[in-house]
Amino acid sequence: KMKLAPTVKLNNGYEMPVLGLGTYNSKDNEGEAAVKHAIDVGYRHIDTAYFYQNEAEVGKAIRDKIAEGVVKREDIFLVTKLWNIFHDPEKVEGICRKQLSNFGLEYIDLYLMHMPVGYKYVDESTLLPKDENDVLQLSDIDYLDTYKAMEKLVKLGLVRSIGVSNFNSEQLGRVLANCEIKPVTNQVECSPALNQKALTAFCKKNDVTLTGYTPLGKPKPDVQKPDFIYSPEVAAIAKKYGKTAPQVVLRYLVVGLGVIPIPKSSNANRISENFDIFDFELTAEEMSVLDGYHTGDRVVPLNLIKGQNHKYYPFAIDF
Repeated sequence: KMKLAPTVKLNNGYEMPVLGLGTYNSKDNEGEAAVKHAIDVGYRHIDTAYFYQNEAEVGKAIRDKIAEGVVKREDIFLVTKLWNIFHDPEKVEGICRKQLSNFGLEYIDLYLMHMPVGYKYVDESTLLPKDENDVLQLSDIDYLDTYKAMEKLVKLGLVRSIGVSNFNSEQLGRVLANCEIKPVTNQVECSPALNQKALTAFCKKNDVTLTGYTPLGKPKPDVQKPDFIYSPEVAAIAKKYGKTAPQVVLRYLVVGLGVIPIPKSSNANRISENFDIFDFELTAEEMSVLDGYHTGDRVVPLNLIKGQNHKYYPFAIDF
């Protein structure tokens, strides 16, 4: 029997696999092939977004694997996101229905608000609306109003769970204090360099999971960065278990930090490698070596929003 990732029970009773496949920048046939291979090797949690423009390919891959009898729809935990141009509560249901039709599926397992900051709506395909000076056009729609519109999607049966992404603790706290349906996760950047211990503790106290994107910090072999992938210390830990540095890092995130990493890859070997992390245990000493790489630096700082000093820019406070 194929080994699957363990799952975590969400605050609404649904189960979410503790490791997922990220699909950012996996376009055309590459995205479809990546998802098919991932399902074949045991991934059941697939993460995409309207912004990635690959929902049709991701949906086709899932439908093909269902048709082949490899999985049933209920085995798959599909995550997608409401893009920033659709924060107007009047636009939420319509675009969610469009995303379902992109997938060719009846429901979405988890629907996230991609960011707390909305962008100006021009049309459905202007994802980054800019003015004549090439400045990103933001909106001041309150993310609480957007979230309330997302709650209706659950009641309509279009999505099973809802959540947020790139929210800080104050923003998440404000959603929790004003919502009817609790968010099940906050998806944020998380790696040994940005280990999110404070935010994870806040989430945990409120029965919200933390999903981590860019868990491997976008490795750059030419410059041997980040250190947590290329250092001799992590290489030694990897060697001891017959694993690779990325596998050690993913294991640390899942077990040491209690987060749900979603490493992105469209390379078949790396997709397989990233999943093969459930047959070894790191010691407390090894975990503390990985704790030592925390710098708080972001790979994804959302600079286009930061530069405009928007009231909902999420990274102006510590966590």
